[in-house]
Amino acid sequence: MIRLGIDLGGTKIEIVALAGDGRELLRRRVPTPQGDYRATLETLVELVGFAEARLGERTSVGVGTPGSLSRMAGCIRNANSTCLNGRPLRRDLEAMLEREVRLANDANCFAVSEATDGAGAGAETVFGVIIGTGVGGGVVVGGRLLAGANGIAGEWGHSPLPLPTTEDLPLPPCYCGRRGCIETYLSGPGLAADHARRHGGGLSAHEIADAAVAGDAASEATLQRYEARLARALGTVINLIDPDVIVLGGGLSRLERLYANVPARWAEHVFSDQILTRLRPARHGDSSGVRGAAWLWPAGTEAR
Repeated sequence: MIRLGIDLGGTKIEIVALAGDGRELLRRRVPTPQGDYRATLETLVELVGFAEARLGERTSVGVGTPGSLSRMAGCIRNANSTCLNGRPLRRDLEAMLEREVRLANDANCFAVSEATDGAGAGAETVFGVIIGTGVGGGVVVGGRLLAGANGIAGEWGHSPLPLPTTEDLPLPPCYCGRRGCIETYLSGPGLAADHARRHGGGLSAHEIADAAVAGDAASEATLQRYEARLARALGTVINLIDPDVIVLGGGLSRLERLYANVPARWAEHVFSDQILTRLRPARHGDSSGVRGAAWLWPAGTEAR
């Protein structure tokens, strides 16, 4: 069985075809029609048509999207690609493609990918974390994506940062309307904003990391605050779902120091006399989201 996965991003739409053993058979990337829902649908349909013509067979289709699907309304909500919000994306795609389509949040697709044949392969419980432009998460248990009663399982970025200290105040405003969300501290822009509040300047997260390696004391202090916050936030996740593996993706996951420093700091926040949870970088990197969309289709991986 060949599976198609589509990553519907704010600036690009990517499609990949996977063989049953995970081998990549085809990949294509096109720009996302900006602010145009109908054109976005047509682009998705064109990509599926292109892939099936090249592959010579009808395939399954999984789609990773920003935001999530409201179980009450059947429409996309909370997407930063705002033209999708309030739209019945899955229903419309199914009508145009004349088949069932599986759809999941992009962070959930990342978690599915890494739990299936990535850094969490073989583990019973995997928490996949995106720390990039935004912060998201997904939970896979026993090889199946956990969606939750409200369709928001793993929506970690919009929980409050645990145990705020004086260094965390005042609580930064979040675009969601709340204050002190994990995303406002642990995203790339959140890291850069924290550095600017403390030390001035306009360095990006990448520039801060490079400056710390070069010996800049202010940048090193910023990264240490970041690691302490990430340890607190992940410690809460460990207490709640006790995952075997936590996999990091997104731009900040490339900071190699996180994989030693964060587990060393999360022990004080975990209610256990031993911590066997492993923190790992994503095996598939930037390809995990689109691969996970394709993997929404194997038997047993549908959300529960």
